[in-house]
Amino acid sequence: MTLTQDPPPLVPALDFANRAIPAPGHMSVDYEARVDFDRLREYRLGRALGALETSGCGAFLLFDFYNIRYTTQTWIGGALGDKMSRYALLTRDAKPYLWDFGSAAKHHKLYAPWLEQDRCRAGMLGLRGAISPEVGLMKEAVATIKGLLIDAGVADEPIGVDIVEPAFLFEMQAQGLRVVDIQQHMLDARSIKSVDEIMLLSQAAAMVDGVYQEIVDVLRPGIRENEIVALASKRLYELGSDQVEAINAVSGERCNPHPHNFTDRIIRPGDQAFFDIIHSFNGYRTCYYRTFSVGWATAPQRDAYFRAREWMDAAIDKVADGVGTDEVARLWPRATELGFANEMDAFGLQFGHGLGLGLHERPIISRLNSLTNPVEIKAGMVFALETYCPASDGVSAARIEEEVVVTARGAEVLTRFPAQQLFVANEY
Repeated sequence: MTLTQDPPPLVPALDFANRAIPAPGHMSVDYEARVDFDRLREYRLGRALGALETSGCGAFLLFDFYNIRYTTQTWIGGALGDKMSRYALLTRDAKPYLWDFGSAAKHHKLYAPWLEQDRCRAGMLGLRGAISPEVGLMKEAVATIKGLLIDAGVADEPIGVDIVEPAFLFEMQAQGLRVVDIQQHMLDARSIKSVDEIMLLSQAAAMVDGVYQEIVDVLRPGIRENEIVALASKRLYELGSDQVEAINAVSGERCNPHPHNFTDRIIRPGDQAFFDIIHSFNGYRTCYYRTFSVGWATAPQRDAYFRAREWMDAAIDKVADGVGTDEVARLWPRATELGFANEMDAFGLQFGHGLGLGLHERPIISRLNSLTNPVEIKAGMVFALETYCPASDGVSAARIEEEVVVTARGAEVLTRFPAQQLFVANEY
C-alpha cells in the first residue's frame, strides 16, 4: 500500500530543550509562533493515514468521536457527540468522507474548507437504536459505503472499524464486507503528540492552574462540594474551555475509599478534600487532581500526602523515552498495601493514562496491566500520573496528579499548581 503523501514526522518542530513548554493563550497572533492549526490538521491526518497503511486494511470506518475529530478536524460535542450517528470513512486518497448530524454537514461545507465539499454529507443511523434498524437507515448507509469502497478498489480488503453498534456490524457483514478492529491502530497513531497538540494541552492545564487558585480562596467550612464544582465549571468556561467533562469534589469521610464523584456534602473544619478537573481546550483534555486540608492539617493527613508525593516523584523521575510502563508501575504500592484485595479493586488509584482528544489514551500504566503487558514510553507522549494514599485515621486520603510531556530531557510537568507539600487552605 502506498500513500499519496508521506506522513509528517512524529513530532514536527518539537524542541523544548532551551525553553519552557508554552501555554500560549487562546489566539494565534502575528507576533509569536503559537498553535498552527493548519499544521495540526496535517499532522493528525498524516498519522491516521500512516495507521491505515500499516493496518493491512483498505479503509477505516470511524465512529469513535475522537477518531472522527482526529481525521476530519470536525467536532460536535454534548448531546450529539456519542449517539453513534456521526461517522467518517478514511481511504488512501487522504480525503475523508464525513457523515454528520443534519445541517452540520452544510456548516462544514462553509467553514471546514480542508474537507472536500462532496464528501461532507448528512447522515443518520438511528441514534443508538431510537430509530429501529428495521427502518433501513443502516442498510442504506452500508450500501453507500460499500459503493465508495468499490470505487476506491478496496471493497475486497478488510475494512477497519474502531467502535460500532452490533446492528451496523451485522449489516456490514450481511453485505459482504470483511470487518476488523482498528481501534488499537488509531490509539497508537494518537499517542505521539505534535508540538501544537502539546501547546494546547499546556494551555488547558494553565486554565486549571487558575481555577485551583479560586478553589483554595473559597475552600472554607460551610461550602458544599457541588458549589465548588459549579464555581470551577463557570470559571473554566469563562477562560475558554469548550467542554467541562467532569469535576470530582471529594471531602471528609468521603475521601476513603475514593468514590470518584461529588455530592452536596458540606465541607467542615479539618477536612481533607481533593478535586479532579477534567475539561478540554480546543479538544485537548486535562485530568488534574489536587488535595487540600481545610483550616488545618492533622498528622495522618500530612503523612498520607507525603507518601503519595513520594510515589509521584519516583514515577516522574523514571519517565523517559524508551522506559517500559512496567518500570513505572513497579514503583507504586501493591493493592494489598492499600487495603484492597487485588489490583482490579484498586484500579485507578495508582494510575497513569494518556491525554489528548480523549481522556484515556495510550499509555495506560497500572499494576493491573503494565507488569505483564508493558508499553514502551516514547518522546512526544503526554500522560497523567495519579497516586492515592489513604490516611491512618481511616477517613482522610491524599490524591495527587501531574500531567507530563515526554521530551529528550525526560518528563516535563505541565500542571503547575503547588503540590510538593500538602496545601492548607485558609489556615487558622
